[in-house]
Amino acid sequence: MSSEDNLLPLIVEPARLAEQLDAPQLLIIDVPLKAESYDEGHVPGAVFLDHRRLMAGSGDVPNDVPDEAALSELFASLGLTRDTHVVAYDDEGGGWAGRLLWTLELIGHTRYSYLNGGIRAWRADGLETSREPSLPHPSDYQAEIRHPEVLITRDELLERLGDRTLAVWDARSPEEYRGEKGQNRRLGHIPGAVNLEWTRAMDPDRGLRIRDYAELVTELEALGLTPDMEVATHCQSHHRSGFTWLVGKALGFEHMRGYAGSWKEWGNRDDTPVETP
Repeated sequence: MSSEDNLLPLIVEPARLAEQLDAPQLLIIDVPLKAESYDEGHVPGAVFLDHRRLMAGSGDVPNDVPDEAALSELFASLGLTRDTHVVAYDDEGGGWAGRLLWTLELIGHTRYSYLNGGIRAWRADGLETSREPSLPHPSDYQAEIRHPEVLITRDELLERLGDRTLAVWDARSPEEYRGEKGQNRRLGHIPGAVNLEWTRAMDPDRGLRIRDYAELVTELEALGLTPDMEVATHCQSHHRSGFTWLVGKALGFEHMRGYAGSWKEWGNRDDTPVETP
């Protein structure tokens, strides 16, 4: 689907969204880190989504992708249809919103946008918020994994270690990357991975909007990540890397992929190589 078919661009500014709030095909989803953020004031018409529903929730890798039945139940409960244009945002600069949009891409629903800066930017711009909960209108949406290439698995990463056509963007903190911090059986990073913490892509002076694109591209290129490369991004649970996946898309990276298992999976196994400085 071309961007011309979409109601709004991939990254939409608060003022632009404010002009479209009455569009009938719009579904605004607030997926905050802290649930009380929604109650304190959300974009008018936005529905609430508990971010835990974006993960499997059980098994060896509870942060993995839910199965198709669970995804169908989730998106039907939100009222998603094939014509719906989703705008996602959160209260923390794009982690859970990015994970939601990555999930939509995975099931082939490409009509979506990110509210740049989320509720922080919306409030900072003085736009109206609502404390009245908006209830979704359920649909019969049936989710299928239509774009499996948006996901990268542990097995594929293992097979492609050292492959110069694939780069790994670790969105965790430098301390986690270096193996100085973490709650996993093994600490460190995937061999060859480069580190740019997710918050480094946000502008704290502009309501946590995505930083200047040219500056970000320059920084990423200095790390060896270029827009023509295949880039797999991860963190501990594919929450922070939901945002870095989205940032890569916004910057024009052609092949952004997310490792849903992330370090929760990689760092708790004995058959995965780990690198430390």
